Order: sequence, then C-alpha cells, then structure tokens
Amino acid sequence: DRASGRVLYTQNADELLPIASTTKVMTAMLALERSNPEDPVTTSANACGVPGTSIYLSIGETLTMHQMLLGLMLRSGNDAAVAIAEHVAGSVDEFVALMNARAKAIGATAHFTNPHGLDQGGNGASALGLAKIACEALGNPAFRDLVSTKSATLPWPGNLYMRSLANKNKLLKTYPGATGVKT
Repeated sequence: DRASGRVLYTQNADELLPIASTTKVMTAMLALERSNPEDPVTTSANACGVPGTSIYLSIGETLTMHQMLLGLMLRSGNDAAVAIAEHVAGSVDEFVALMNARAKAIGATAHFTNPHGLDQGGNGASALGLAKIACEALGNPAFRDLVSTKSATLPWPGNLYMRSLANKNKLLKTYPGATGVKT
C-alpha cells in the first residue's frame, strides 16, 4: 500500500530476479530528480543503436529531457535510456552507481548493471524491491504524469514526419483507473 508502506501480500518477495524494462522506472526517477525537463540531451554514438526497443535516435540528435523521458517510458527506448544516463551522470557506469545507491537508500533489494534492463547478467530486483522503487517514483508528480501519458509526438529531425509514441502499457487503455508505471 503506497500510502502506508504496508505490504499487503508477498510470495518470494526478496528473491532477486531479472526485471527487464522495469529497470527504466529507476532511470526515469533519477533523471527527474537530477535534471530539468527542458535540459537539452544529445545522443552519443554509445546511445545510438542500443539493441532492443528504440525511438531511433541518431548520433548528435538533441531532444529535451522531457522528450527523452517520453521515449523511455512510453516506447521503452533503450537508446533514450543511455542518452539520459550519460546526460545525468556523464557515463552509463556513473549512472548505474547512482541507481544502485538510490535503491539502497530506499531499502530496495535491487542491483542495476545498466539504465535500460537488457540482460547483461546481474541486473535485477526483488518483487518487494521493485515495489519500493515504484512507490518512491510515484511520489513525484512529474513521474506520475509521465507514466500515465497515453501518447505523445516528438520531433524527428531529418524526417518529413514526427515520432508518434503510444504507451506500450495496455492497462492504460483497458483497465479503468490504471495510471501506469511500466510494462
């Protein structure tokens, strides 16, 4: 229960398991805490072409932090995750250190190896740890607004059309009262 912090039910609550794209909850939370929505975020060669889901960022492309966060949370853009991490901390490794420190500070059993959740061995959290991270993130109104966004349009330099993002979280459309977080 987010309001009281009381655990209503558990089953294997402390078992560390891979968490895939729910890793991005921590990435977004830290970005919101350590940057401004209008900060320009430029895509590095390291961020461009990260495997898996993407918003197809180009090397040198600049979007605002808010736009990058929309790409991160609506479309689960792994390229946006790396661009955000590098902007916030200077490098992915430094950002991962921030992720692990923040998880420890809120008492979440979690270990991060990257900002996007692709399996690199060791990236994971317990169910209770992930719940604590989500509860902490939901305490930020900007995070709540972000994860409840159903769709957005972002600029796409060099193309004749804009990026159209639809939130991958189908619960936002199919379950009355759903407010998001992450698939």
